[in-house]
Amino acid sequence: MVYLDYNATAKVRPEAAAAVAAALAEGGNPSSIHAAGRTARAKVERARAAVARLVGASATALTFTSGGTEADALAIESAVAAGAARIIVGATEHEAVVETAKASGLLVEDWPVDGLGLADLGWLEARLKDGPRSLVCLMLANNETGVVQPVADAAALVRAADGWLHVDAVQAAGKVAIDFEALGADTLALSAHKLGGPQGVGALIAGPRTVLTRQIHGGGQERGVRSGTENVAGIAGFAAAAAAADLGAMLAQAAWRDAFAERVKAAGASVLGEGAPRLPQTLSFATPGFASEVQVMGLDLAGVMVSAGAACSSGKVRSSRVVEAMGRPDLAPFAIRISGGWASTAEDWARCGEAWAELFARHQARRRQTVEA
Repeated sequence: MVYLDYNATAKVRPEAAAAVAAALAEGGNPSSIHAAGRTARAKVERARAAVARLVGASATALTFTSGGTEADALAIESAVAAGAARIIVGATEHEAVVETAKASGLLVEDWPVDGLGLADLGWLEARLKDGPRSLVCLMLANNETGVVQPVADAAALVRAADGWLHVDAVQAAGKVAIDFEALGADTLALSAHKLGGPQGVGALIAGPRTVLTRQIHGGGQERGVRSGTENVAGIAGFAAAAAAADLGAMLAQAAWRDAFAERVKAAGASVLGEGAPRLPQTLSFATPGFASEVQVMGLDLAGVMVSAGAACSSGKVRSSRVVEAMGRPDLAPFAIRISGGWASTAEDWARCGEAWAELFARHQARRRQTVEA
């Protein structure tokens, strides 16, 4: 079986699995003051530093959460509590950001992107000049197309307008270099399972201009920001995955991605986001007339696992909202995503290409038969 759906969830790294197992075996509540508790606390704090290093942040800026979705929610709800009067959301943002923004009760404005999926900075600058204090949400890298956004440029505009910039970096972490200070974001969300850690643990990085508002009440863990006993085992696995991240190995996949892209383009497919900065291991393309669900299911039967886009859609295959936002609703029903990760090989990408070519050939043959009939 070939697994090329790392943007949905990465295979768990052996280092992360070992760290989880060790933490479970040791036990201990990090809020307890006895020896076992102190050991657990030390494990959490070492992990905090390790995950923060992944994005060039201070350990004191990091709050552990249950995942990227909760990290996004904590950032958005804190910005609203701090006085944001409207929310500007990138048109290709993840549902974790979009739905939380909608639930805030504030005016939510869609920030358009161009045909490559890049946010329109001119539009943002104009909107920030004539409106109330804004929370602006812009993901670092898109989960479907891999397009990397001009976050630092957006941050300069947001700061000039005394706004709050939240960045969902869930897909980017461990795949491209991230420097939190250089980005200029006020908050930044991370998730362990996208880079080879366990599911169910994430983090929010908060800059010095921000004040986080507690959303989960209780014993005051995570410096009073997020109550509840920390997921020590998950946090340990997150740290191990962060420490094992190899950006060079990710970059090597760009050549495999591009070879695959040339193959599907020769068959008439359009590569989405081509020409924009992209994650090196992500390829999204659409072949007119070749339905997404047909491709995903056909590849699965051939032993290759990919997806039609975001995995957080209750197991449904649906037209891509991201592709529609890029001005190509005609391609949205036909888009699929190939995404490699830490354990992917050139052979995996090649086998996927062979399987797709065979599937496409059968699709064309069926269409010819239908026309002739």
